[in-house]
Order: sequence, then structure tokens, then C-alpha cells
Amino acid sequence: MSILAYDLGASSGRALLGRLTDRRIETEELHRFSNDPVSIGNRLQWDILRLYHEIKAGLLKAKQGGLDVQSIGIDSWAVDFGLIGKNGELLGNPYHYRDPHTDGVMEKLMTELTPSHIFGKTGIQFLPFNTLYQLAALKSANSPVLQAADKFLMIPDLLRYFLTGEMFNEFSNATTTQFYNPLTMSWDRDLLAAIGVPASLFGTVVQPGASVGKIRPSVQSELGIGAIPVIAVAEHDTGSAVAAVPALEKSFAYLSCGTWSLMGTEVDAPVINETSQRLNFTNEGGVGGTFRLLKNIMGLWILQETKREWDRAGQNYSFPALVQLADQAPNFGSWIDPDDVLFLHAGDMTSRIRQYCQQTGQRAPESPGEVVRCILESLALKYRYVFGMTEEVSAQRFNGLHMVGGGINNELLCQWTSNAIGKPVWAGPAEGSAIGNLAVQWMARGEFADIWEARKVIRESFPVKVYEPAQRDAWEDAYGRFVKVTGIRA
Repeated sequence: MSILAYDLGASSGRALLGRLTDRRIETEELHRFSNDPVSIGNRLQWDILRLYHEIKAGLLKAKQGGLDVQSIGIDSWAVDFGLIGKNGELLGNPYHYRDPHTDGVMEKLMTELTPSHIFGKTGIQFLPFNTLYQLAALKSANSPVLQAADKFLMIPDLLRYFLTGEMFNEFSNATTTQFYNPLTMSWDRDLLAAIGVPASLFGTVVQPGASVGKIRPSVQSELGIGAIPVIAVAEHDTGSAVAAVPALEKSFAYLSCGTWSLMGTEVDAPVINETSQRLNFTNEGGVGGTFRLLKNIMGLWILQETKREWDRAGQNYSFPALVQLADQAPNFGSWIDPDDVLFLHAGDMTSRIRQYCQQTGQRAPESPGEVVRCILESLALKYRYVFGMTEEVSAQRFNGLHMVGGGINNELLCQWTSNAIGKPVWAGPAEGSAIGNLAVQWMARGEFADIWEARKVIRESFPVKVYEPAQRDAWEDAYGRFVKVTGIRA
């Protein structure tokens, strides 16, 4: 029996086939595709119809391979959305969260509503691209799309709607919007009223594991497939990644490492207090009634963007080649704060890295190896910073850090992270989001009793590489200098 997980990241997507045989998970990558945002005029948008085409292509490959797919689930990045008109059609391509139309909106709204008011209702980290500010920006611009909208669907909700004709909002993704209230477990009408957006746009919120329809007849006819059930998994990809963390005990710290890095721990209830607001942590919905108490970190986006810049200039380096150059470059030469707003938008990343270093009195990195070393060391040291914050906000102490996601293929980053935090790093599985997606589908089908049984099987099915800390004195000294140079609080 096979099930299919679609895992859509900010730069690529994949369809992963999963089988459960003798309490072991077997996976096969059935289809992989790029996810390229499209710049039109001053707008940066997602090519949502291309993504829908790729989802259908994955189903077609399953059919051509003679596979009997029993269910499918879709996860993706958070905060972005499409708006549906009264005729049931999509009103325009969804904006990309890096589109600058939200510039300045968060700061303006925070003066009107106050941070304590917003955080007290949502427990969500303040980030300028949160859905709250995207909708406020559309309202302020008198967007005709918003005026004509009848329903709001986040990216996986939207793709599910295309497949099934059914409209539902999924819990883990809904919580990322910064207008879902995890205390009342409902959309917050006060916040929506404050930005002038009608609450009627927002529909029923379903939990991970809910059945949300079957492949609609027109798609069945087009592809020559049956009425495959569609399951709402933890549709924020980080929610799925955390579901796949092969933890041995309930108290654990994780780092979902990819385009974004998200570090935190799993809790039974939202932690909404002065400490979590001061540290700008977030409380996002998880599997089985849990919450993900975590902090967003800019992540490997900065490296991906520098590589794109070099590729456009004809300097074609593979990621392994860049990591090798970084390993050969001098250590602790210069650092950036990965979360500085300077690195949020696309384009010209190497110049901005050098600009940051010059503005903070450091020698600017010149060669590709120096630039990449600056990025990777800065990420590892920022992980150390957020690891300590995670212990503070959760009132826990962690024996090490679980790393999942594609970023663990960068073994240098894994080792440097262990060096920086001074504790072991347990790396795996790499396809964490897709495997967590599969796990929730199996929970929905009764194959796993709960998330802990799923994690036990995941731990026994996939290798975990252990990194032990090294060069402790040097990294401890570097951390002190990193904090001072970047100006972040120690």
C-alpha cells in the first residue's frame, strides 16, 4: 500500500512515495521539480498553476508506475495565500512573502494596535511578511482582488481545493497568519476588523489528520485515476518536519534547516507571556494538539541567493564545491546577523554581506570561499544564540539538538552547529517534511496510534548522524565576538 506526500519548499518541490512494511518506512522520490517565483513589474508572485501542474504530474507518474495510491497530503511554506471569488475561481497569483508590498506595514500596525495586543491574541513572532501584514497591505492599496474575494486559502489549502473542489483551512498553517487565536482556537475577529478584512473570508479550520475530500471527477477523468482521498497533514512544512523529528524523549530541541531555519521545541499549550514576546518567539500549531514554540532564522536562503548571483555571472559552483571552498577559507574572519532586514529580499546578496561587514567595522569577505564561510559560521553562531533562548523561553535544558531537513546535507554546517552550541547534533532525516507528511497520513489511516509511535518508527527507519562538539574554546571565543559585532543581545 502506497501513500503520496507532496512537500513544497520555497525553491523546489517533491512527491515522495511512502510504504510501510514490517514497521519500517520505505520512501521513493517519484517526482521532483523547481519552484521558481515570477517577477512581473514590481511584484513577486508564486506560479501557483505550475505547482498544480506538477502535483498532477506526480499523480500521473504514480499511475504510469502501476501504483495504487491510497491517500495524498500536501505541505508547503507558511503565510502566503490565494483569494477565491464568488464564482469559485482564483483571483490572481498569490504574492511571494518576499514581495516588498508589506514594507513598513508591520511597524505601522504595531503603533496602532501595540505589540502586546497582537502577541497576546496570537503568540506569533513579529515578521514583516506575516499574513496579517500582507492583508493589511492589500487593504491599504485598495486591492481589487481583496475587494472581490469570497474565500481565503493558504497555499496547501488552495492546491487541495484545485484537486478536490473542497475548501478547508488547516490548523498548523492557519496559526502562522498572526490572526488566528490559539487560546480561543478560532480566527481573531478583532484583529481582522482592525485591518478592515471581513471574517467571512475565513472558513472551517481542520486539524492535521482530517479527511478533506477526494480527487474531483474532472481530475480523475483527466489523469485516468480514481477518487483518491486527500488528507490534511501538518500543512506548514515545519509542522510536518517537527512531526518527523526522531526524538527519544518528550523534551527535545529541533532545528528544521532549509531555505529557512526554524529552531524550537514542542509544547502542549501556547507559551504567551512577557518572555516569549520579548524574545520574539512564535507559537505555531502542531500535530496531535501540540504547539511549536520556535523562532524563525533566515537560514540557507542567504547561501542560495549568493549562488544564484554567481550562477547569473557565469561562476557556476555546486553547493558541495562552495562548502569545500568555505572549509578551506580562514576561520572567524567576519560575520553577519542572518536575520538583519538587509538580507530579506532577493538579489545582490554578496554586496549586502560586504556592506554589513563594513558597517560593523569588519573586513569584508572577498572570495566565494570567504563569503560562504561568513554565511555558514554566522548561521551556526546564530543557532547557538537561539538555542539558549529556546531553553530560556521553555524553561528546559536540552542535551543536544535534532536537525532535520535538506540543510543537514551540509555536513560542515552540522559540525559547526555542534561546535557552536557545545552539544551533540543528531542529523536526520533529510526529507523531514515529506516524512512527517507521510506519518500524519498513516496516523489518519490508523497505522500509527499517535505521533510518538510514528517517531519511533521513523527513528528505526532512517539513519541519524551524530556530530560531537569540537574546538570548544575557539568557538566560545568566536561566539562572544559574534554577539558584540552583530549587536544582538547576549
